[in-house]
Amino acid sequence: MSKDKTARLNRLLTNGRCLDIALDHGVCNEPSFLDGLEDMPQVIDKLVAAGPDALQLNYGQSDLLQDRPGRDKPALVMRIDMGNPYNATLHRVMWAQLQNEHDPVLPAVQRDAACVVVNLFMLPNEPDLFRQCVQNIARVRADCDRYGMPLMIEPLVMQSPTPGSRYMVDGDAEKIVTLVRLAREMGADIIKADPTSDPKEFHRVVQAARCPVLVRGGGREDLQQVFARSRTLLDQGAVGMVYGRNVYQHGNPSAVVSALMAMIHRGASAEAALDIYESGGAKQGK
Repeated sequence: MSKDKTARLNRLLTNGRCLDIALDHGVCNEPSFLDGLEDMPQVIDKLVAAGPDALQLNYGQSDLLQDRPGRDKPALVMRIDMGNPYNATLHRVMWAQLQNEHDPVLPAVQRDAACVVVNLFMLPNEPDLFRQCVQNIARVRADCDRYGMPLMIEPLVMQSPTPGSRYMVDGDAEKIVTLVRLAREMGADIIKADPTSDPKEFHRVVQAARCPVLVRGGGREDLQQVFARSRTLLDQGAVGMVYGRNVYQHGNPSAVVSALMAMIHRGASAEAALDIYESGGAKQGK
């Protein structure tokens, strides 16, 4: 790995570990994902004060983080692709596209991002969508090498939707491990993976990745369940978490961040994390 990539990864991974708060949902074009993200300047103010390791944003919102003076702020993880698999309405044609096809990584370099992230969708009976993702990653990887920018790949295995529903995550360990291995083969520097249905199987994902693995959070759930699953996944070898709706859709996002930071950086138990949250989550040191 180049010195530039290593330096950027060191900004993202504090002592090798990371809590990344995903706020890049605007490109999904799905109204339900925007609940809690209506006032982005206010959201960023609260989360910067909470002190996670990173915020995951698109180019158009990155100024809210990167235009702040000083260095004591979360690292920027920039989403550089978009697609339609998250929509509640199923589409006749599924697609995934880079946000800037001419020079997709340059905006992240200009905004001093610590990392870029790109999807690798595996949906039933959608081979063209998968091919588009592979093409996107192949293009981005070459530019990441040229600019010294770490590449985060997000392998997403989804189930066939039932009538009237959207695509949902498939937690089958065999499928996740296989797609994570493909992401590593394509040159991922860091992987953002779905949890396996049985969290105790997640060590297989870590083994397949052979690079740092962050666990993707998904939709909002009961926090006690979130903390319990997170503790198991961290114990299985994940170096951190990427949570969005489980943070910004809660009444006290700062308290959720404090609890998760204690788990990731100080090995706090799920019970201790819940206590931190319920006590209001006074900002915890890394």
